[in-house]
Amino acid sequence: MDLLLNMNSYLTELYTVLETDIVFANCREREQRKLLSSQDGDTCEIHDQFYRDHKLLWRSNATTYAICFYIVSTLVVLYVGYERIMILRSIRKFDDYIYAILFVVFLVPHFWIPFVGWGVAKQVAIYKTNWGKFQVRYYRVTGENLQFPNLKTIIVILSVGCLLLAVCFLLSLSALLEGFLLRHTTAYYHIITMINMNCALWYINCRGIKTASQSLSECFRRDVSIECSARLISSYRFLWLNLSELLQSLGNAYARTYSTYCLFMFFNITIAIYGALSEIVDHGFGFTFKEMGLFVDAAYCSTLLFIFADCSHKSTLEVAAGVQDTLLSIDIDHFIQAIEMNPAVVSLKGYAHVNRELLTSVSLVAKLRY
Repeated sequence: MDLLLNMNSYLTELYTVLETDIVFANCREREQRKLLSSQDGDTCEIHDQFYRDHKLLWRSNATTYAICFYIVSTLVVLYVGYERIMILRSIRKFDDYIYAILFVVFLVPHFWIPFVGWGVAKQVAIYKTNWGKFQVRYYRVTGENLQFPNLKTIIVILSVGCLLLAVCFLLSLSALLEGFLLRHTTAYYHIITMINMNCALWYINCRGIKTASQSLSECFRRDVSIECSARLISSYRFLWLNLSELLQSLGNAYARTYSTYCLFMFFNITIAIYGALSEIVDHGFGFTFKEMGLFVDAAYCSTLLFIFADCSHKSTLEVAAGVQDTLLSIDIDHFIQAIEMNPAVVSLKGYAHVNRELLTSVSLVAKLRY
């Protein structure tokens, strides 16, 4: 019996010593990580997986190809656009005139998407740089690099999917909508692909924020269970505020791009629904090709707009959820107040908050004005 008691006492002391050594080692490692500078480019490059996985979008060979492709596609768009405008001018019936406007409207993004994107290049560069700084700070606080599982694979799948969706969408419109010649679709493939890719780009960025938030929450829960100190909580509080600012800078960086993107989607949905309803009022609901084509157009644009708003909404909720759960379990009020007083939102430079309410705000404003 005495032997068992001695063994138990010995194991307890050993466990206490090991626990003390682990805490000491963690503190020493944390002090070493604090020496890392988030302003150093080489340090950011080591820890910035988010940039490494999609920096191929800015390589020189890709840029040269993009410029050559844009010049050739511009010539095609101008040729097809001229023919579409000539067809538009020859139409006398108002309903058919509205219907034909869609074909011209879809050519507009060829010109505004690149130039609006180039106009915000400086803000986007700052946003990407802030990602590198955040990941260095994340490593300093948590002791591990921020990981984005399967990010490269997701980017490849989305890129191929955007192209295939564009082809299917245009072929269906060509088959359903009278007067939309198959040869005219050559001017629209890259445009619809760009529209799809803009939605995919927003999804990737929001997914990155969501992944970072989940990883931050898991590391915070792990470290608090080992050492619940004021210094540790202060470090995570700063890191969370940094992540919240990163989400807000996402909206500021792409404000002009996605403001015009939303306007284009709302305008296109309105024209398509108006044309379909006008056809139904004049001839009854007969499931004609024209009606189906317009409904396909409206549904397609509505889906892209929903994805754009919904992924922002989910990212906003995810930034606070995991950390709040951990804080509630240890009853720390100041951090919770910081989260509540500094809500993570995606704002297009203050003009609009990008969440699910964006889909209903336009109709609400219209009702109030009416």
